[in-house]
Amino acid sequence: MFTPSQGPSHEQVYTAIFACGSETIRDVSSATRSLKGCELGFFGVLHTWGRDPTVYHPHVHFVVPGGGVNKTLDRWQQTAENFLFDHGTACRVYKAKFADRLRELGLYDQVDASVWKKKWIVDIRAVGDGRSVLKYLAPYVHRVAISDNRIVSVDEKTVTFRYTPSKSRQSKTRSVTGHEFVRGFAQHVLPSRLQKIRYYGWMSPNSRIGPEEVRWLVAIALGWAFTLMLARPTVPPRQRARCKECGGELQTVLVADSLGHALYSRPPPYLDTG
Repeated sequence: MFTPSQGPSHEQVYTAIFACGSETIRDVSSATRSLKGCELGFFGVLHTWGRDPTVYHPHVHFVVPGGGVNKTLDRWQQTAENFLFDHGTACRVYKAKFADRLRELGLYDQVDASVWKKKWIVDIRAVGDGRSVLKYLAPYVHRVAISDNRIVSVDEKTVTFRYTPSKSRQSKTRSVTGHEFVRGFAQHVLPSRLQKIRYYGWMSPNSRIGPEEVRWLVAIALGWAFTLMLARPTVPPRQRARCKECGGELQTVLVADSLGHALYSRPPPYLDTG
């Protein structure tokens, strides 16, 4: 759609993708029955390449929990299993928002008119507890478009690299001119200080609701029980003194000071027959 050579508009378009995507999630979720009155918490990660680094494909992966915080009722409100909101509605809303944002920026006329006639894709997938998607996205924070081990060979005219097409496990090789390879790589170099990870809702640092509070609300909603137990230190039973001769238990019958004065005494528990 746009190329890095267009200067300042490049950063503006990245920001527009983030803004329109987050606003779409907010607006569509607020109109969804299971999420009405809720504040969602989510984050987005910018990604500009696919399997082939010479292809420019800017997009944002948003990770959204399946529920939100109902501020009025002060509780966690969960969505239906494996459902966030309507896919078709999200596509229409995002497309309209993005067009309006480009008009505001004065960039709408730079987009080929055929783009607006095509079917846009907003991919919504259930990812379980989210660990798999975090594992997938984490490397992209510092990864570049292509690593050295994927470059098969380089000569005076061409660069040959290895890639795996989407929805395939079979690797292929592709040879391009040095100029095309550099151009393809350079288009993935982001503007200086651009935020490629952004947080929204209760995940935002400015939110009044913190993650710890949300964890408690989720725990209550899921019916998890928390029991606070105050443990007292266990005192081992004292071993009583025993007679070395007979092994019987010894009992105190007299306590005296250094002068022989009795401080405590009691008759022995037996009759003296002596």
